[in-house]
Amino acid sequence: MIIIRKSILCMGLLATLTHCGDDRGLDPTPVKEDDRALSGGAATVFDASSLAFENPIPSLDGMDLDRFLAGDAAFEQVFVTSPAEVGHGLGPVFNQTSCVGCHARDGRGREGFGEVSPFIGSMLMRVSLPGTNPEVPGAPQPVPGFGEQIGDRAVFGVAPEARIDVTYFEETRHFVDGTAYSLRFPVYDVVETYQPLPADVLFSPRMAPPVFGRGLLEAIPEETILALADPGDSDGDGISGRPNRVYNFRTQQTELGRFGLKANNPDLLQQVAGAYQQDMGITSPYFPEESTAGQPQRDDHQDDPEIGQETLDINTFYIQTLAVPARRNIDDPQALRGEEVFAAAQCSGCHIPTLQTGHHEIAALANQTIHPYTDLLLHDMGEELADDRPDFEADGREWRTPPLWGIGLTATVNGIPAYLHDGRARTLMEAIMFHGGEAETAREFVRQLDQSDRDALVTFLQSL
Repeated sequence: MIIIRKSILCMGLLATLTHCGDDRGLDPTPVKEDDRALSGGAATVFDASSLAFENPIPSLDGMDLDRFLAGDAAFEQVFVTSPAEVGHGLGPVFNQTSCVGCHARDGRGREGFGEVSPFIGSMLMRVSLPGTNPEVPGAPQPVPGFGEQIGDRAVFGVAPEARIDVTYFEETRHFVDGTAYSLRFPVYDVVETYQPLPADVLFSPRMAPPVFGRGLLEAIPEETILALADPGDSDGDGISGRPNRVYNFRTQQTELGRFGLKANNPDLLQQVAGAYQQDMGITSPYFPEESTAGQPQRDDHQDDPEIGQETLDINTFYIQTLAVPARRNIDDPQALRGEEVFAAAQCSGCHIPTLQTGHHEIAALANQTIHPYTDLLLHDMGEELADDRPDFEADGREWRTPPLWGIGLTATVNGIPAYLHDGRARTLMEAIMFHGGEAETAREFVRQLDQSDRDALVTFLQSL
C-alpha cells in the first residue's frame, strides 16, 4: 500500500503493467510476422536512441510538419511570472514550469516533487474530498483552497500550498524457487501546508507518463474499447475491465475516458488544457480560471486567459503526432520465449497486443494496425496499488491499463527507470510483482516461474 502522512493517512497505488487473460470476445490472433516491429503501424519510427520518443510520424510533411515543430516549441516553452513578453502567467502555484519539465524527452517522469527537486522532479499530488463536484458531473470534489492538485511550488511572494516529501521502506518476498526480491513502498509526508487540509482529504501521488503514441490511442473507435469491457466478469475469467465515463468540457457531455492514469480525460485537447491549468497555473480559453478551489492562491493579474486557443491546438497536435518507436529484437529466441510466457500468464487479457484505429481528422492516425498493449479500460489492481481516491467512475482500486509500447526504452530515454504510477518499481519485474486484484493470477503465475522464464519475460518487455 501507499502511506500518506498529512496527519497520517494510508493509501494504495497505481500499476503501470497489468497483464491478464483474454476470453472477452477478443481476437487472440498474434501479431503477424511481417508487422511485429511496427508498433504504431505507419506511425512507427526505427529509433532506439535517447531521442526515440521525440520523433514526428514519418508521413508528416509540409504544413503538418511545421505544426509539429511549432507544437514542439510550445511543449518546451518555459513559463515565467507576469508581466512578461513571452511565456507569462506562471502560477501563482504550480508543479513545473513547462510540459517538458515533467515529460522529459516526451517520456516518463522522474522521482521527486518540484519544491524539493525543481530541476528533476516530475511528480505531483492529486487531492479531493469524498463525494463528487456539484459543478462538474461525476468529477472529484475539490479541496477548498487547494483544488484537485497540490501546488508544491509558487511564484515569488506566494506560499506553496504544501511541501511533499517521500521516503521508502522495503519488503522482501520470494519467488517459488526461493529467489528473493524486494518491493519498495513509498511513504509521503504532506507538510508545511499554507492552510490546514481537511481531515478527510484523499491523496493520489502521480508520476508523469510518456506522451508518444497518444494520437493513435485517440483514434481507436469507442466501440472497439467498449467491446473489450466485461464489467460483471460474465465469462468468469477474473477480468472485469470497464470504461470510465468522464465529463467533456468542450461538448458538455459525459463521454468515454481514455487518457490519464484513471482514464479521466476524454481527449487530448482536454488533457493538454488541464495540464496547463493544473500543473503550471496557466489559464486558457478551455479553462479560463486558476485551478485552486478558492481565492487565497489566485493571482490578481487581469490577463486571463494566459494562452490562446492556438497554443492549445498546436501543443495537442504535437502530442497527437508523436511517433511510436519500433519493437526491437523480434527474432531473439529469449524475447520470443518471453512472449510465450506473457501469453501463458494471460497478461494479454488487459494489455491487448493489437488494436485497429479508425477515423481521425489527422490522416496519418487513421486505419492503422497498432500494437500498444493496452485496452484503455479500468481494472481493479488490488489493495497495494490502490489510492482509495475515486475519479469519475473509477474507484479507489482501479487504474487504466497503461500501454507497454516503448517501455523497453525507458532507461535509454529517461535514465534510471522508475515504473508504476509513482515510480516505486525500479525494475520491470518489481512492477509485475506489485500487481494484484484482477492481475493477481498473472502475478502468481510469474512468481512460480523459474529464473530462465522470468528473465525471458523481462527480455520480451524490453523489446517493446
